[in-house]
Amino acid sequence: MLVQSTPRSNNAVEQLRAAKASRAPQRDQPKPARVLLLNHPRLSASLPLANDMAAQLREWDIAPEIATISDDLTLQRFGDFDMIVALGGDGMMLHTSRLTAEAGVPVLGVNLGRLGFLAEVQPAEWRSVLDRVRQGDYWIEARMMLHAELWRAEQRHMSFDVLNEVVIGRGAVIRPVRLETYIDGGLLTTYLADGLIVATPTGSTAYALAAGGPILPPDLKNILLIPVGPHLSMNRAIVLARGSNVNVIARTEHQAVISGDGAIEEPLQDGDHVVVEASPHIARFVRVQDPSYFYRTLMARMGENPSADIARNPNQ
Repeated sequence: MLVQSTPRSNNAVEQLRAAKASRAPQRDQPKPARVLLLNHPRLSASLPLANDMAAQLREWDIAPEIATISDDLTLQRFGDFDMIVALGGDGMMLHTSRLTAEAGVPVLGVNLGRLGFLAEVQPAEWRSVLDRVRQGDYWIEARMMLHAELWRAEQRHMSFDVLNEVVIGRGAVIRPVRLETYIDGGLLTTYLADGLIVATPTGSTAYALAAGGPILPPDLKNILLIPVGPHLSMNRAIVLARGSNVNVIARTEHQAVISGDGAIEEPLQDGDHVVVEASPHIARFVRVQDPSYFYRTLMARMGENPSADIARNPNQ
């Protein structure tokens, strides 16, 4: 028996097609004319590789400049370039993303680290990838960031943006903290735990993954909550709706901290509020692979443990 399509079912099909089309990579991007090569000062391979890349870019009539990640690089300075090439590991990519997001400059990552979840290029293939990029054969992957604010005594004490996660938790004293957690103004629960991870989809493969959270594809715009070492309290990860606001009140009589991307850290006092929501800025990564690269990279990294290998062979 034939079933005729209804307007509602046709509309659902069109919505599905539109959703698929929106996820298709848009290639034929602008050809970069000025490129900033960001060198990692603690990686010996970084500066020689940056020099080799700069020489190749000059041969292609592209103006390169080499800087060190520790240099005083301002928002206006990043705006002078069409693209940033970050030479380092995932930490370098996180740091570069925080620096460049407001300027809206895309970042091409060259992996000189151990994991390489975020970088697009392996050192041996940089020339072929740059050749494609200079011809505009790439696409821009937009990744959600988080904006965090620390409020103390009704005054904003500090604020920052992160790409991976914000962590509110205990300090050096091994005692849990009570974290009174509100979602969009409504009480969710009070965690008694070592900490609470508030992560992006990008961060779902970082600390959140180690804490037992789910893996989210990087193009989602949802916030992920994962308690760390919960005691007699909610012990499941929660994926929040897009646009959610998270407010965490720290209740503690001992040392507690807020941390951002493992690089930003500030002590917390009893009664401090940490407010986290989607940042108005996004990280932009240059990609030449197809979008399914994420799953290939994920399974490759899950099948190996480069951090453990380094620990066993520290001189390699």
